[in-house]
Amino acid sequence: MIWYPYQQMKTMQPPIKIRRAEGVYLYPEDGSRLIDAVSSWWSTIHGYHNPVLDNAIRTQLDSFAHVMLGGLTHEPAERLSAKLQEWLPGDLNHCFFSDSGSVAVEVALKMALQYFMNQGDTQRTMVLALEHAYHGDTFKTMEVGDDEDYHFVLNAYGKSKYVVHIPTEIDVLEQAFAAYHDQLNCMIVEPLLQGAGGMRMYDVSFLKRARQLCDQYGVLLIFDEVATGFGRTGNRFVADLVLPDILVLGKALTGGYIGHAVTVANEKVYQGFYSDDPAHALMHGPTFMGNALACSVALKSIALFEDQNYLEKIKKIESVTRRELIGFTDPRIKEVRIMGGCSCIEVLDEKTLEGFKEFAYERGVFLRPFLRYLYTMVPYVMEEDELVQVLQVMKDWFRR
Repeated sequence: MIWYPYQQMKTMQPPIKIRRAEGVYLYPEDGSRLIDAVSSWWSTIHGYHNPVLDNAIRTQLDSFAHVMLGGLTHEPAERLSAKLQEWLPGDLNHCFFSDSGSVAVEVALKMALQYFMNQGDTQRTMVLALEHAYHGDTFKTMEVGDDEDYHFVLNAYGKSKYVVHIPTEIDVLEQAFAAYHDQLNCMIVEPLLQGAGGMRMYDVSFLKRARQLCDQYGVLLIFDEVATGFGRTGNRFVADLVLPDILVLGKALTGGYIGHAVTVANEKVYQGFYSDDPAHALMHGPTFMGNALACSVALKSIALFEDQNYLEKIKKIESVTRRELIGFTDPRIKEVRIMGGCSCIEVLDEKTLEGFKEFAYERGVFLRPFLRYLYTMVPYVMEEDELVQVLQVMKDWFRR
């Protein structure tokens, strides 16, 4: 049997069984039709069954599905790496592929630690991270995360001496660097938008100051844009606004078709490993890194993003969402937050949202709130009337 994610298997409700998907719609076995307003965990930005992406998979499959990058290489991986080098800002030029966002973040953290070890500096063992951070469910990503609802298993080890968590407040940021700068190898953030930690949004001024302090004290800055990349904040990448040393991408990288991710390092980080000493190599190698099907569909996904002006689509999504949600109030609502292709209604008591998933299902919408957060992360190809339907269901929940 399937062991489902984030569920108590003994008490969970039966999941909705999907027989096909098209555009922004999921089609369950019962004959109903659901607008997917969370983009399959924020990844299917082009919707489902996109003919361009479908064809990219089929065409590559005629040659081969996968060969490892250990001692071998192939054109799709080379082309994707070259495209990302051209497309990403600054000197983010060196692509290390992996098979999921969590693993890609693990690679970034490993790079940061080894970067200093390769220079003989074994004192920089600490990471500066954010409160309410979520970077994945593997062990080091859980350690730099800060969410008891997901990562309580780490209580078995006690508080980590290698991670400091701070709020997104500039004065606290400055205090943390003053106290720990000579022990830090990196600072890691979900830039502007913290996803699973509650769709929390903060100002770019915090990131600009973080960049200044990292430069001042020689600390590497990591942007985890697994969720925020490819337009979700309204920016192509937050890295276009503030340049990190290491950038992590996943989810929408392949348009939601296949699990794949990339950790992109700048020239300084890469040169920290480029050596005649074998011990300075990055000893990491996911089996399915650079998967040919994933690279092929990622290239077409990027082309769609560019050619069809997705940033304008995202602006329209944000505009419609603001029109429909700004000013909407209810005594049970703590705050309404909107940024780019994300919206969130945070309630005061999580019990307020009990039964919402079923309520939305009956009205033709798939939304999956968690804790106190009722949110959308819609596909960018969603039409205005479909988006209004989603937002109306959210508002109707409070008007019952």
